[in-house]
Amino acid sequence: MRQKEVFRRYHIELFSGLALYMALLIVAIKYAPGLSDKSLRTALWVSPMLGFGLALLTIIKALRRMDEYSHIRSLEAIAIAAAVTAGWTFTYGFLENAGYPRLSMFTVWPVMGAAWGGVVIVRRVFNLL
Repeated sequence: MRQKEVFRRYHIELFSGLALYMALLIVAIKYAPGLSDKSLRTALWVSPMLGFGLALLTIIKALRRMDEYSHIRSLEAIAIAAAVTAGWTFTYGFLENAGYPRLSMFTVWPVMGAAWGGVVIVRRVFNLL
């Protein structure tokens, strides 16, 4: 029962941070382009990172609460995802030199998130990695 409550609390905190991120993102997209003050416009454009920061703190707290085995497995999955992302970004950098279109930095996190999720799925389904 205790583990279920911890898991529930983690999801509430994580999704609260992500909801704040999305709300601030919507406000930034709607109002930042029309601002003439560069400092205010910049602050509004980066304001969604407050929600991201809350979500990040939630993940850090969850990692610290894990037992040693789960902690190691989670950090390994993150490290593998980071390595996959690094390989992809380096490869695509060479492809850009070959004439492929430039990609936004916004593509990096979805790749890392997908790689992280892929590692978790492969571990659970095939007991690999």
